[in-house]
Amino acid sequence: MADYLISDGPTPLPQDGCPASQLFNGGDGLTYNDFLILPGYIDFTADEVDLTCALTKNVTLKAPIVSSPMDTVTESGMAIAMALCGGIGIIHHNCTGEFQANEVKKVKKYEQGFIVDPVVMGPKHTVKDVFQAKSKHGFCDTEGGPKILGIPITETGALGSKLLGIITARDIDFLPQEKYDLPLHAVMTKREELVVARANVTLKEANNLLQTAKKGKLPIVNDKDELVSLISRTDLKKHRDYPLASKDASKQLLVGAAIGTREDDKDRLELLVQAGVDVVVLDSSQGNSVYQVNMIRYIKRNHPELQVIAGNVVTAGQAKNLIDAGADALRVGMGSGSICITQEVMAVGRPQGTAVYKVAEYARHFGVPVIADGGITTVGHITKCLALGASAGMMGSLLAGTTEAPGEYFFSDGVRLKKYRGMGSLDAMEKNKASASRYFSEHDKLKVAQGVSGSIVDKGSVHKFVPYLIAGIQHGCQDIGARSLTELREKMYSGEVRFEKRTPSAQMEGSVHSLHSYEKRLF
Repeated sequence: MADYLISDGPTPLPQDGCPASQLFNGGDGLTYNDFLILPGYIDFTADEVDLTCALTKNVTLKAPIVSSPMDTVTESGMAIAMALCGGIGIIHHNCTGEFQANEVKKVKKYEQGFIVDPVVMGPKHTVKDVFQAKSKHGFCDTEGGPKILGIPITETGALGSKLLGIITARDIDFLPQEKYDLPLHAVMTKREELVVARANVTLKEANNLLQTAKKGKLPIVNDKDELVSLISRTDLKKHRDYPLASKDASKQLLVGAAIGTREDDKDRLELLVQAGVDVVVLDSSQGNSVYQVNMIRYIKRNHPELQVIAGNVVTAGQAKNLIDAGADALRVGMGSGSICITQEVMAVGRPQGTAVYKVAEYARHFGVPVIADGGITTVGHITKCLALGASAGMMGSLLAGTTEAPGEYFFSDGVRLKKYRGMGSLDAMEKNKASASRYFSEHDKLKVAQGVSGSIVDKGSVHKFVPYLIAGIQHGCQDIGARSLTELREKMYSGEVRFEKRTPSAQMEGSVHSLHSYEKRLF
């Protein structure tokens, strides 16, 4: 044996790194880049990792991914894609309440089991009315493109009336525009040609009947042949293609919406509730205010079942007031977003790693989930925020630039881009007062910007990008040695998951370096 080896009996195993409690109680504010998680033991495959998480006390997701309520990130297109992939989208409120509520309706009507409130028309409605309904309600196929999916025709033009027929794309797609004034009874598929099911049919039986009949829609009628609900073939395909989809008890996609804390936001809230919103986010850069506390109490008093995500907060003291008021989840982050300049301009905020750990450690004693909002620029940052106690990560810049984000693509120096702006930017605050109220600036004569406007490189479709994020999180958990997000948090709080600070040179070493040139393709 070499003389430099020492062998004098069993050697105790040295402890590498430190627990999160030690790392984040040293007085320094740490960002995601300031630390690493040390690897654990692998005895399972990455696809076995369970990413189920609690968005709020009563809402569960199969993927810990949330899109931010920003007007260049989340409208109905993004919210639909996020829900299909297992996450959820929060529709922004830098718009009228009517527009926002209609975006919520588009998401809720996109994928359903029994459609209990389908769009119904009467025999005297015209073909033009069908196209107008398509535009208003956002009917779309599985790829997101406009398409008429089938509208039942009843005697009175309402649910609960005798079924006369149905209008589908095959009936009107090739009609010349001069025939758009034709009444629907002249072009519809008649009742005797339809396959229907009785009102006592189960969802499984109805699905089997629809597959056997090879029809696009299956009307559900009672003993009097009156329409009571509807089932769509495209929904069956979506259910097959998107097994992680986030759905409510009625098999509709989950969707959230942001509101402010002013009096007129109470009217907006009522519109959103009528549209079927599942979660509301109280959207403020500094959530520890009497306005937010009062709004939480108002919502819980008038809509006790509606889930409320409060924030933003970065300290346990801020969190306490919102938890005491009845918040169902907390949104953590202040000044850490890529387009946010709050820390620079207002001199307040907190590095995101420390903020997430401190708030999550306090909120867990009350069963209140924490959503890490801001500072996430890579899939590794999502894994880090989850390892610090967050239930999910909320993203803006990471999802901006995707096909489903609002806005049009443009080219600059040969690069395909989309506009991306902070809700505290002058650009956003000048568009709508909701953005200004988020920063308590709607009545200011001189508005102080807390965000910037910029552009993001095209990332392709969410349907390809989010699965990459999910796979990345699963592989990260596998390297740490955690089979689920619950186990990850348990091991973090017990001290089994170890952390280590990174020096600036360590951060440089951990990224691409020492190359003349390279191409960074993530998926």
